[in-house]
Amino acid sequence: MADFRLWSDDFPTNGFMPKAQEYNDKAFGVDGDNISPALQWEAPPEDTQSFALTVHDPDAPTGSGFWHWVVVNIPANVRSLPRNAGTADSSLLPLGALQVRNDYGTVGFGGAAPPRGDRTHRYIFRLHALKVAELPINAETTNAIARFMTHLNEIDSTTHTGLYELK
Repeated sequence: MADFRLWSDDFPTNGFMPKAQEYNDKAFGVDGDNISPALQWEAPPEDTQSFALTVHDPDAPTGSGFWHWVVVNIPANVRSLPRNAGTADSSLLPLGALQVRNDYGTVGFGGAAPPRGDRTHRYIFRLHALKVAELPINAETTNAIARFMTHLNEIDSTTHTGLYELK
């Protein structure tokens, strides 16, 4: 039996993400494309009812890291998200999937924006297999509550980590 696994063809595990995954905001000093990477997964637990996806930078200088993307209620039969699925309009996400606000305060994927000259930051893409088909949240729910409900209902999870730094 294969292990629950997540990957992206856009960057290798523990490899550097391309500028496409960099945020675009002058206030943060970045001008990337802010495109979420294509993601694929396989071999979730048999009793998986849905998935949630979180992207976290534990190296952000906030004391608690930075949440770049939170998506819940991804149907159990889905095994991939296309490149740029993290657009604010959710048009490339599977029907029923719900994005909540990230730590930038926006809906959707918010790309990498570590402080210029800081050490290399890790961006942990974590796919959570859940025991419920739908979490009891809505678009106004904070990402902290969405993550709480995710962990409360998690069966298993898998990660794919990308790196980024601004010189």
